[in-house]
Amino acid sequence: MTFPIRTAPTRTALARTASIRTALARTAAAAGAVSAVLALTAAPASAHTALRDSDPKAKSTVESPAQITLTYNQPVTIPRVILSDDKGKQHTSETPKAVDNKVTQPVAGTLPNGDYTVGWRVVSVDGHPVSGSFTFTVKGSSAPTGITKTQAAGPAPTITLNQTTAPAAAEDSGGSSGWLWIGLIALVVAAAAGTGALLKRRRTG
Repeated sequence: MTFPIRTAPTRTALARTASIRTALARTAAAAGAVSAVLALTAAPASAHTALRDSDPKAKSTVESPAQITLTYNQPVTIPRVILSDDKGKQHTSETPKAVDNKVTQPVAGTLPNGDYTVGWRVVSVDGHPVSGSFTFTVKGSSAPTGITKTQAAGPAPTITLNQTTAPAAAEDSGGSSGWLWIGLIALVVAAAAGTGALLKRRRTG
């Protein structure tokens, strides 16, 4: 009766096995990283900061307000507010203040009759910038058209209007998250390709 002779694995075979295990581990780690990023970035999407109320209200007709009041559905920070007329002239004074979920922006002087746009931008509790805009109309004002105290001279800050999830930082945030996803997915694909190549060489070697 004969017994099969067992030979010890060669160094080459052991090295190939170690390489395959390393590649598989990297693939699993990359896939886990992608899943973690998707889970972390998807969570805030269902709870975005939103403008709940304003004074003046959107599309309302009012007398000249002393300030713009914005109320959100959750606390906000770092507010920016621009009040401009239909000619693009701004009518805000001082800087806006945020207390919990409410932002107040003083108005410069008495607004003349006309249509106005409020552009706002805040940072939500999860760190995402959120912005938007609405309009209202002033009627019955005593201020002559074109003779109003406007915002101090100097370049006016720019706010991206009609956005609901930020956008340049939501923009910035969304952009950076997108690149992170692409990088992680590329890592998974590269690791999987390396594993496949090693397995093929082992079968043919």
